[in-house]
Amino acid sequence: MDLYPLKFRPILKERLWGGTKLKEVLGKPIESDITGESWELSGVKGDISEVANGPLEGTSLEDLISKQPEAVLGKSVVERFGNEFPILIKFIDAKQDLSIQLHPNDKLAKERHNSFGKTEMWYIMDADPGAKLIVGFNKDVEKTEYIESLEQGTLLDLMNYEEVEEGDTFFINTGKIHAIGAGVLLAEIQQTSDVTYRVFDFNRKDKDGNLRELHTGLAVDAIDYEKKDDFKVGYPNDKDTVNDMVDCPYFKTNFLELTKNMEQDLSQRDSFTIYMCVGGGATITNDWGSATIQKGETALLPASSTFVEIEAKGAKLLEVTI
Repeated sequence: MDLYPLKFRPILKERLWGGTKLKEVLGKPIESDITGESWELSGVKGDISEVANGPLEGTSLEDLISKQPEAVLGKSVVERFGNEFPILIKFIDAKQDLSIQLHPNDKLAKERHNSFGKTEMWYIMDADPGAKLIVGFNKDVEKTEYIESLEQGTLLDLMNYEEVEEGDTFFINTGKIHAIGAGVLLAEIQQTSDVTYRVFDFNRKDKDGNLRELHTGLAVDAIDYEKKDDFKVGYPNDKDTVNDMVDCPYFKTNFLELTKNMEQDLSQRDSFTIYMCVGGGATITNDWGSATIQKGETALLPASSTFVEIEAKGAKLLEVTI
């Protein structure tokens, strides 16, 4: 099976807090004015991505991996994760504030949900003036103080707010309390997991008038209560080269801003490579073919690729590997 650069059909998710920027800014085929997420590349059960281009169109990511696991994922990735696709790629549009939430680490997630934990990162693609994120606490907090703030409705007083603009990047490790604020459009890279503990949702009700489920009991033992300044990612922004951005046990992300073509030798990279286009456009070519991506599109380069040539059209790319 020739594993050319693969594009996938977006899996669109309505959310109470969603909007229309996924269509207006990124060109997604949304039909609802509360679309919050476009899952670009997913191995989550019930939401498996399907190929959108070339001879393999309509093939599920699961089927691709089952037929040629090492060719798609890489030998070392298969040894760590089996035939599971280990990361989930999304674009998120927050018209309203998301719930304040956190994600458990691998150990807790395995014990409680038979799942991976959820370490993630965000790259801000667009932000309304004054748009903010909540990331962590604004001081060291005792567990009893946190519980008391929930009971008294004063949790927001303990939160750390970060105003954002395009290009800002954040690394959200497990246990860190966080929320995407209204007016933010971002690219998200995370472990394959949909385990989220919501602790405060601004008392919002769904279309049926019901409050959304909170997970305050589960969250108490999963939260990191220390104030830490470890979330804002500083990274070089040199043009026409690979800039290191985030390197953690679950994924490595580089930033590429290209004004001319680039070629990379991948023969020693024992992992798939994902390109998320966060600006401009590019044509990605490997041993078996090419795919063109524009802002808001994603391509998967299988691990069997021995090289990649990127034909740039003023492209800004997030390059993601394991």
